[in-house]
Amino acid sequence: MSRLLIVAHAPLASALRSVAAHAFPERAGWVHAVDIAADEADPEAAVRRALDALAGHDVLLLTDAFGATPCTASQRAAAGMARARVVAGVNVPMLWRTLGNPDLPLDELAQRAVAGAVQGVIQANPTPRQNQPGARPGHEQVEHHDQQ
Repeated sequence: MSRLLIVAHAPLASALRSVAAHAFPERAGWVHAVDIAADEADPEAAVRRALDALAGHDVLLLTDAFGATPCTASQRAAAGMARARVVAGVNVPMLWRTLGNPDLPLDELAQRAVAGAVQGVIQANPTPRQNQPGARPGHEQVEHHDQQ
């Protein structure tokens, strides 16, 4: 079974790990987090330490923004590792999609993560109430014919 490593600007990685533990408590031990602080001296070393702790497992690294420090540190730390994949743009739907499919092979899990992220981003404007009467005005707001 693969492991997830969330690498993001502090405190996003830890917050997403908490979301994962809340929604999938039985898989809380499957999700790890590395928060990259603004003053982190060597973010790549922080990611490497986390990967070392997960040795022996396939690891899907989920990072916040492509090209940002957490992503580049993850790419460098995972370079050459056959059992690690990096996916940027982490969001909650991505996280849930991966947690719902823990037994997939690593490459397929990475594809599911991307699909979950893309499908989870939609414009969600409020919809008008349907088949329900609108709010009724109070007595003082009703215009009476005898008051014209």
